[in-house]
Amino acid sequence: MALSSNLPDRVDFAVLGNPISHSLSPRIHAQFAASVGIRMDYQAIDVDPSELSAALAHWYHTGARGFNVTLPHKQAVIACCSTLSARAQDAQAVNTLIRTNTGWHGDNTDGCGFMRDLQTRHRFDLGDARVLLLGAGGAARGVLSALLQAPIASVVLVNRTTARAEQLVDAMRDKRCRTLSAETLMHEAGFDLLINASGAAYTAPDQATAWPALTLSSRAVLYDLSYGPTAKPLLRWASELEVVGLDGLGMLVEQAAEAFYVWHERRVDSEPVWAALRAYF
Repeated sequence: MALSSNLPDRVDFAVLGNPISHSLSPRIHAQFAASVGIRMDYQAIDVDPSELSAALAHWYHTGARGFNVTLPHKQAVIACCSTLSARAQDAQAVNTLIRTNTGWHGDNTDGCGFMRDLQTRHRFDLGDARVLLLGAGGAARGVLSALLQAPIASVVLVNRTTARAEQLVDAMRDKRCRTLSAETLMHEAGFDLLINASGAAYTAPDQATAWPALTLSSRAVLYDLSYGPTAKPLLRWASELEVVGLDGLGMLVEQAAEAFYVWHERRVDSEPVWAALRAYF
């Protein structure tokens, strides 16, 4: 099947999304490759959801080696995989593809990247933490799966579509995980970690006004999985509340480092890449 004119006929490595022009992944992987002396052709490709399956089938047959997958493809791409890692199965979302003899193998490095940034770089102790997770999409799934491997006390999901959050909670099959509506959060005790995985839905400037009764613990961290302008409202809210606010730039770098390992079996030092990007965001 011929690809539409906006898609390349051949590709080696790439990040696939819609839209994708904002992606930092080409820059990140170029720096990783240079640091270990690997030649790597990596592109950012805008793929319409209607073309995803055909494009991946075509690129497989023309020799593509691996892909990162971002919004809105993280769940839909599962249907294009011949096998899934345990991480992808648990999350029911894929953000990394690697070519195998039998087809595309799907993996999920989001949760791993999040945990490395939160625990290793920022030294947050998840022991007995009470977590509030906003969103139920592909990124939220990867993060939630990883959180449930840690010794947290509980995690509450809130999503614009309650049914979607309930489906995710049911899929996790963990008694520490439950869903609530935004209106019922006022009855909850202080959260130690609030994670925004919902994009713009929960990052309005009047967020604090919208949830006046939301209580946080004295050690609370507010973590937005996005970075740059999108994360600023949540970071501003954290400052107003005098708690720690973090954006997702570190997670972006760490999940990329794990994907790089999946493809090349080489561990890279992610700190110089994170520090260089931090200077701009």
